[in-house]
Amino acid sequence: MELNEYQRLSKRTMPKNNREGIANYTIGLVAEAGEVADIVKKELFHGHEKDVESVKKELGDVLHYFSGLATMYELSLEEIAQTNIDKLNKRYPNGFEVERSVNRND
Repeated sequence: MELNEYQRLSKRTMPKNNREGIANYTIGLVAEAGEVADIVKKELFHGHEKDVESVKKELGDVLHYFSGLATMYELSLEEIAQTNIDKLNKRYPNGFEVERSVNRND
């Protein structure tokens, strides 16, 4: 599925584009990211088995809220993705390097 197609389809359950809708989706995004972190924490520190299906579901929820916020700010997911890739290419032209990370100038 293309990112912008996902964004179009996920609008179906989006709240109104107002202060409450933006707050709802911002809180939802952070809460769902926290659920991903909790699954990973349990795997890394509490002896739980790797739970790929739960991570996939929670990342899907993250994507939904992220997509809704992008829509409310009139941004496309593909535009956001390209902007991020451009930033990373500029920051790390040869791939990640610790030295460039420590001494960032952006």
